Amino acid sequence: MRRRTKLSTRILVSELILLVVTVALGFGLYAWQTYRELDNQYQQRALAVAQSAASVPQVQQALLAGADGDHDEPADNTVQQVAERIRRNTDALYVVVINPSGVRLSYPNGTLVGQNVDEPVVAMDGQSHVRTDNLGALGVSANGRAPVFGPDGRVVGEVSAGILERNVTTQLLHDLPVLALYIAGALGIGVLGSVLLARRLKRTTFGLELHEIARLLQEREAMLHGVREGVITLSPTGEVTLVNDEARRLLGLRSTALGQKLDELLPEGRLRDVLAGTSGSVDTDQIVLTDERSLIVNRMSVALRGRDLGSVVTLRDRTEVEGLVRELTSTRGLTDALRAQQHEFANRMHTVVGLISLGEADEAVRYLTDTVHAADDFAAFVRERINSRVVAALVLAKASVAAERDVTLLLTEDSTLPSPPADPDAVVTILGNLIDNAIDAARLGPPPAHVTVRLVAGEERLIIRVSDTGPGIPAGAAESIFREGFSTKPAGSGVGGRGLGLALVDRVVRKLGGTIAVTEGPAAAFTVMLPARVEVPR
Repeated sequence: MRRRTKLSTRILVSELILLVVTVALGFGLYAWQTYRELDNQYQQRALAVAQSAASVPQVQQALLAGADGDHDEPADNTVQQVAERIRRNTDALYVVVINPSGVRLSYPNGTLVGQNVDEPVVAMDGQSHVRTDNLGALGVSANGRAPVFGPDGRVVGEVSAGILERNVTTQLLHDLPVLALYIAGALGIGVLGSVLLARRLKRTTFGLELHEIARLLQEREAMLHGVREGVITLSPTGEVTLVNDEARRLLGLRSTALGQKLDELLPEGRLRDVLAGTSGSVDTDQIVLTDERSLIVNRMSVALRGRDLGSVVTLRDRTEVEGLVRELTSTRGLTDALRAQQHEFANRMHTVVGLISLGEADEAVRYLTDTVHAADDFAAFVRERINSRVVAALVLAKASVAAERDVTLLLTEDSTLPSPPADPDAVVTILGNLIDNAIDAARLGPPPAHVTVRLVAGEERLIIRVSDTGPGIPAGAAESIFREGFSTKPAGSGVGGRGLGLALVDRVVRKLGGTIAVTEGPAAAFTVMLPARVEVPR
């Protein structure tokens, strides 16, 4: 297996390669530019030498004499002497005086004096010219050509001066060591910066190498898209840093949720408080109701090596489970009724046994007859007014449960449910929770404790009203009583599931398109109005 290179080593090598390439390119560009500048300087120096020679009177007179036709060649070597003196004084490679016909009047090699040059006399246009002469017999040189003017302003010849190009190279090599020191310093600083950067990245990635980071990313993506739970991660300041597809679906988040805070994504309420950890309750298995779903929320703070990384929130959809629970509510009600009736039957049998033991057989028969008639009368009363076996069974079951708790459950005379409701499960959920809360409240009120149920079904709506003789709803609490976690039951009352029953009722009522109202003060009454023919969305 090939050994993987460490992240710090990769960074250092990459930075060094980048620095070396960059510095080499910079050095080459600098050397080329410097060479061009030195070459131009030497060309200007050569031009200055040519112009200096062109201004010498002897040179001008010699060229003027030739231009007037007195002679084609100089009678003596005056021009050659002047040109050579200037060449030696300026360290020039050559100083050549040329007449308009292209004949040399001076040259370092005296044997070539009087011979024609191979190139045109370009300064006859009256302008100065500079160039690099690569074809010269004396070597490559920086060349400057200056015109020679007569007294009347006529151009009477040309002076060409050259400086050897190796002087340019020598000057360049003299300047480069300073640049080399600068480059070495830059490389040193670059290496130090690369080492420091590698160490910083090592701390930032918690010592993980590149392949380990890549593997973690792959595992994270597989986990996020492979689980059925919604996952949201929050930064220490509350911004959403990660959200999977299931969480977007459950919360209805838009695709641009990353980087935003929860108060920008979710409306004010318990859901946002639980996700943000400001609900004041424990962070595990919190049941939160939304308009569409029932969610189980878990929130966990995350820290690594003492550093706060934020929190992770998981969401599980409990809506389907809730639907099953609602469907089983009626069965549970029947079970409660059977249990309560069993206790009631046992108590009555004990009473009968006692009367028979006392020799009061007639009284025992009368007691049993009255009890059976009372139970049959209430059951017949319920069946007569409620033409739904599920709802009627719930009322009878709750009546038995209430009796066991010394609470009397009453069904009003005007109650009428001529046909089963559109969604019996929804009605069972609403009615069952309201009756359970009413029984608990009535037990806390003055005796005798009563719970009164009113069911009235019309062509357009179904009215459910449940009232009790309990202490009622505190003033100002009507708006908050349906919020999750809110409860008027005293702590330690032995009642479980505090703060969810009425929230669930409110959610089901709103999904049915109905309304719910509650009276404040003693003897609370809850009134639910539902459309007669609308089913609860699944």
